[in-house]
Amino acid sequence: MIEAEHLLKRFGSLTAVNDVSFRVMPGEVVGFLGANGAGKSTTMRLLTGSLLADSGEAHLDGHNIANNRQAAQQLIGYLPESASGFPQLTVQDFLTFAGEARGLWGKVLSRAIGIVSEQVDLQPALHRRMSELSKGWRQRAWFAQAMLHDPPILILDEPTDGLDPNQKDKTRALIRDVSREKAIIFSSHILEEAEELCERVVIITDGRVVFDGPTREIADDWGRLAPAFRRLTKSAGEIPGANL
Repeated sequence: MIEAEHLLKRFGSLTAVNDVSFRVMPGEVVGFLGANGAGKSTTMRLLTGSLLADSGEAHLDGHNIANNRQAAQQLIGYLPESASGFPQLTVQDFLTFAGEARGLWGKVLSRAIGIVSEQVDLQPALHRRMSELSKGWRQRAWFAQAMLHDPPILILDEPTDGLDPNQKDKTRALIRDVSREKAIIFSSHILEEAEELCERVVIITDGRVVFDGPTREIADDWGRLAPAFRRLTKSAGEIPGANL
């Protein structure tokens, strides 16, 4: 279970996340939606412990991320937005490094790499350097590392960014399949993904949650979220260059 309780994060005079609270239960896929600069990525970084809140708490299966970061992070599969790094490693070496960091070794690690590589269609790129990959292939590699240790919690920031239409469909199907036993929150600029995958959405504007509830409550007669999303976020102009 993911629990955010009154999270607050400031960067100088800018309040990026302001009293954000929600829960994601096992078996749920929750869409975390908002305009650019609304606070989505900052909130996800607070949940993973890669950024510490100024106040409030984040708990992952009962572990306080601030007080017990190592134990909490073992429960997470995290796909950051626009993930990059490890340019000199092959994809195989990158996944080996990620697996060993999570306590996977030997045959167990090799089997895990084989499983996730098949799940995200990564086999053709396993022996290529990360620096040689297109954005789509790099996204698959980082999604694979998030799944590698079969975590009970997935925190996915724009998981289909850079993927071609077929890969987007496969990624959505994978998220749907693994959601039976995992708590999953994902952000996306593509409202259709939330319409397709989520029975519940959380919408954030100017760092505050403005809606948290069933998707059907705000979808129009055709199941579309766009009209309600525009209405709920109309006070928030996109911040040029922001990635909060």
